[in-house]
Amino acid sequence: VQLQASGGGLVQAGESLRLSCAASGRTLSGYVMAWFRQAPGKERDFVAAITWNDGDTYYADSMKGRITVSRDMSKNTVHLQMNSLNAEDTAVYYCAADVMPKGGTAVSGYDYWGQGTQVTVSS
Repeated sequence: VQLQASGGGLVQAGESLRLSCAASGRTLSGYVMAWFRQAPGKERDFVAAITWNDGDTYYADSMKGRITVSRDMSKNTVHLQMNSLNAEDTAVYYCAADVMPKGGTAVSGYDYWGQGTQVTVSS
């Protein structure tokens, strides 16, 4: 499966962004789709995930309440809505996918990755 992330950019603190991850190459039935982020000099961290079939969602505690992950099954696309952004949210955001029961919150749980989209929040 090929993943294409988009929607990043430069925003002011307090503003919102919606990231998108378009998937192609195969049906996503049975997949879990996730978002990770990586700030400069730091490890890649889990942000959110959604199961494709049932739409069950999972969020990192650090961002819970400010983000919403969703899927558009007609467009094979996953979205990450991020609100009340702050400078600590500045990172490259990656989408990832794998077949359940793989997935989870670890980078090692995903074999398929998009190219990343840069989010920069100015304070």
